Amino acid sequence: MASELTQRNHTAPPTDQLSPTLTSSIPAGNWKTPFRYMAQKQRFVYVLVGIAISALFFNSLPVSTLQQPSHGSNSVSESSSMTRRVLYEAYPEVIRGRNAGGKVPLGLKKKSLRIVVTGGAGFVGSHLVDRLIARGDSVIVVDNFFTGRKENLMQHFGNPRFELIRHDVVEPILLEVDQIYHLACPASPVHYKFNPIEFLESLILIIGAMGWIHKTNVVGTLNMLGLAKRVGARFLLTSTSEVYGDPLQHPQVETYWGNVNPIGVRSCYDEGKRTAETLTMDYHRSLGIEVRIARIFNTYGPRMCIDDGRVVSNFVAQALRKEPMTVYGDGKQTRSFQYVSDLVEGLIRLMEGDHVGPFNLGNPGEFTMLELAEVVQEAIDPNAKIEFRPNTEDDPHKRKPDISKAKQLLGWEPTISLRKGLPLMVNDFRQRIFGNPKTLVVGGAAMA
Repeated sequence: MASELTQRNHTAPPTDQLSPTLTSSIPAGNWKTPFRYMAQKQRFVYVLVGIAISALFFNSLPVSTLQQPSHGSNSVSESSSMTRRVLYEAYPEVIRGRNAGGKVPLGLKKKSLRIVVTGGAGFVGSHLVDRLIARGDSVIVVDNFFTGRKENLMQHFGNPRFELIRHDVVEPILLEVDQIYHLACPASPVHYKFNPIEFLESLILIIGAMGWIHKTNVVGTLNMLGLAKRVGARFLLTSTSEVYGDPLQHPQVETYWGNVNPIGVRSCYDEGKRTAETLTMDYHRSLGIEVRIARIFNTYGPRMCIDDGRVVSNFVAQALRKEPMTVYGDGKQTRSFQYVSDLVEGLIRLMEGDHVGPFNLGNPGEFTMLELAEVVQEAIDPNAKIEFRPNTEDDPHKRKPDISKAKQLLGWEPTISLRKGLPLMVNDFRQRIFGNPKTLVVGGAAMA
């Protein structure tokens, strides 16, 4: 049986043979005839419609998927080429797809980042992880737990945006990330003097008899820089005020080269960090890796190791235990103390900013050791005793950061004074030493 169209074609002439007058006089009941004709004969019209729809679809893709325009190429339509050219000139890093670690231009939605934090189970690292998770990023913590503690990260267990890997950064690791915060390295005198020569790692011939701290700073930094190079991630090195040694300039500015004893008992840490800074800048200059360098001054707060040999944790733990607070030397040497949340804010601003550094991140409020002991007495026990002992070798006499550069370029400065922040740390130490559940610190705030 013939189709309906075939039957109608036997009874009526094709519409392309009708005159305009006849076409306009087609009865209302035969209104489908012109469309059937177009479906049969005018396929080219549908091809053009398909091309137009495809062009609209591909031009509506997110900006970050566009590639840098190819000079001299005529394969892109005029309107599409103009759009790409304007976006490329305004936001070149976004168009290249390399803006994962930097600022997101106004008007463009900030994507969730995938970030690795080496040493993320430690004191500073765990507070940094808290901030990154809270803002919606996915975080991978890499830590060998030499000084880090799983308890510092328990609040994130079960979170799908959190991963914890037990790994030593002196061994390479393969990850896909947008940013790398490289914090891994014991930073307290007790830990970096404990095992300056780790003979079990003698297979790493490139550094021969250099100590374990050197390995973390040198080999660990090389491994993380290599990872940044492979995946195009932005890399932030946490260096230290120890690179200034026992400074002859006061306060210390970033352009000061320091006064370091290269063979002293502290040199494994001091020189290790100086070498890490050198490697970071070499990768930046020669390979174009996006890097940031922070020089961290004395930091205190909840989750510090209780017996790590740092002056603040020493004084607080001793006063809580009713032991004399040990002051080395005459107690007139000075330090500057910043609360951990201020430091974390500075690190994030540095990573997200446009400047390599190095930047001093510290609180310029300067205290002698005797003044610090008095603040601890006020916070814990007015009757706490002070005991003087001979000073340690290469102990810096003065330490105070000049943070003018951070103020100007990062818009950062500390906001929490020692007298305001110390009680928060005391609450945390009291709970951990005595198991007192009445008062503890959560997220940097005291809770009863």
